[in-house]
Amino acid sequence: MKTSLSFGSNLEKISSVEKFIDSVCTEYNISEEVYGNILIATIEAVKNAVVYGNKNDTAKPVTVTAYIADDELVVVVKDSGEGFDYENLPDPTLPENIEKDSGRGVFLIKNLADKVEFLDNGSRIKMGFKLL
Repeated sequence: MKTSLSFGSNLEKISSVEKFIDSVCTEYNISEEVYGNILIATIEAVKNAVVYGNKNDTAKPVTVTAYIADDELVVVVKDSGEGFDYENLPDPTLPENIEKDSGRGVFLIKNLADKVEFLDNGSRIKMGFKLL
């Protein structure tokens, strides 16, 4: 069964995303270890959707959907933007990028999720987390 949360693009809504993930993880009895990865990756994806995808336009929705498929929790974050070039992002671990204030979200997502797919030109990200 899919569970979804939709809201206008505003970073103040992050607390509702945290509550949503808490609820999903409780419902599916997700372990603490996996929970942390799900929470951080989802929040990073939502921040990117709000700031870069929807450019903080509160009239544009962000939707977070979660469901179980093939022994993993799948979380999908969708924005209303045009997408981005997810194939050519700067490596945030390189010395010239270490001091930058942005550029770590996708890196974190790729390292915390077991599977990551960018769909709709990057305006939708699908993350899979193996259930332990």
